[in-house]
Amino acid sequence: MIKITRNKITLGALAALLSLTSCQDYLDIEPKDKLNSDQVYRDVFDADAAVVGIYGKFMGLAKKHIILNELRADLMSPTDNADMYLQQINEHSVTEDNPYANPKDFYEVINNCNDALKNFIIMNQENKMDESEFNERYSDIGTLRSWLYLQLGMHYGEVPYITEPITNIDDVKNENLYPRLQLTELINELVDFTESLPYTSPYNANSTLVIDVDGYNTAKFFINKECLLGDLNLWANNYTAAASHYKTVMETASNSGSDSERYDVYRIKWAEIASNNDLAVGYIRYREQDAQALVNNNTQGWRSMFAREKDVLWNTEWIWSMPFDSNFAPQNPFVDLFSNQGGEYLVKPSESAMELWDGEVQRNGFPYDARGQKFSYNMINGQPVIMKYLFKYINTDTQLPFDVFQTGGDWFLYRAATLHLRYSEAANRDNQHKIADALLNFGIQSAYTVNGVTDVTDIEQTHQPFPYDFDARQGDFPFYRGDWYRNTGLRGRAYVERAEVMGDSLISIENNLIKESALELAFEGNRWGDLVRVALRRNDPAFLADKVYNKLYKDGNPKAGEVRSKLMSSNNWYLPFVWKEDE
Repeated sequence: MIKITRNKITLGALAALLSLTSCQDYLDIEPKDKLNSDQVYRDVFDADAAVVGIYGKFMGLAKKHIILNELRADLMSPTDNADMYLQQINEHSVTEDNPYANPKDFYEVINNCNDALKNFIIMNQENKMDESEFNERYSDIGTLRSWLYLQLGMHYGEVPYITEPITNIDDVKNENLYPRLQLTELINELVDFTESLPYTSPYNANSTLVIDVDGYNTAKFFINKECLLGDLNLWANNYTAAASHYKTVMETASNSGSDSERYDVYRIKWAEIASNNDLAVGYIRYREQDAQALVNNNTQGWRSMFAREKDVLWNTEWIWSMPFDSNFAPQNPFVDLFSNQGGEYLVKPSESAMELWDGEVQRNGFPYDARGQKFSYNMINGQPVIMKYLFKYINTDTQLPFDVFQTGGDWFLYRAATLHLRYSEAANRDNQHKIADALLNFGIQSAYTVNGVTDVTDIEQTHQPFPYDFDARQGDFPFYRGDWYRNTGLRGRAYVERAEVMGDSLISIENNLIKESALELAFEGNRWGDLVRVALRRNDPAFLADKVYNKLYKDGNPKAGEVRSKLMSSNNWYLPFVWKEDE
């Protein structure tokens, strides 16, 4: 039996996502208190309703996802408006009544996944879905479930791994029924299950779940399976496998006939100097020494990836992004979380994060990284405000909301920069240091150019087998345009000086990558996982503990030393698995 509340979520999510379709089958659900499974798993349209309903429920985790992954780490701090529960998250002193530490809402989504997976198998057996329809939907929901378990593992350390639907969700807390797996065991289970899924590509363009509206393809609403497989293998220290999954995504458009796709999609392309029609940090041409000439608006340059319409250029960066609509549940949680104009302003960039950006040097000599105060956060009324989620809400010229009632926005989950950083992390650990350093800094072509050589036939490429094969050749005599010739590297796109390799290449490049992840991906929900993953790999709790300590110390928190001592034991990295039935 399925409660009607689940179908309300389905209807809200479908209305927001699929309102421009004419398919009435999605909405043909009888208004009863409960529906039997044979009333909601009748055909592919019911299967689609189940998929989107799960994603609608999943969107309710957005606020918790950002709080747990950023406030527990080193880039985000609570404001004076934050309640004691956010302070506890920040100081790693979580009590049993802390709502952010309750895993129940994760398991509610997981149970919905398990229910759908079970019924998809039945539908396939009863020929209610054909094989391709089954493979796509089963693999999508299976991958989403694995993503949820990865989050649980990195935050709780050990959790029950449940793969069948259960009648009473509160049974999850019963260890006799559902014993808990430690993080390493859980990762191995997730790798095995997710690798076994029958379909790893995005939904087929002809799928009933995929539509095109003004250049926005709804496939980006759904998790990318290859990215998650890369992440799982990266956590499992299977570096070649991780790099292979990531490289598959990086090569998404290699066979495209369109130059704007073939050379640009997920490749971190160079700046368009004349037009600034790009996602790079840049200045108006010929005014590179004028700080006021920084390209800083919602339709051009680095900032625009968080604000622009879902156009062709947006699609070159974003791999997984979920939209919030002012007219439908769930409500966008990020206005209240971040904004001091019409919001509650509960969290802000940490002093440590702001100092990190201010410690960089741009290639025009300016002593700061524009990705910091110019883009990732702004000073509004004397307060640092995280802006990545607010460009559609706040007019940066007036520093006031466009319309306090229009609170639509996006939950940013995965993009090309994330992909390049994690691929580089895997490649570096797989002894491909030069490739990792190239993608981090100024790109493949720059790293593999030979000074004075104009015939690029045998240069500007890696000469490696997959997943380390890159062709960035750009020559005219003879003519070459390799698929990666526009790749400019993450720091090249950010217009900052290269990150030098000091001492041991492996550790130095890995340190540079984790630092770059902070500069590039701050506040996007990646930071805690980055710190835990590397600290575990190195068996070095200080890698994590020192960064949290530095945040608290620079914020003037008197508990900084106490927290560092606590985090020097990896057992203290994790939240208490305390189940609250009343939420």
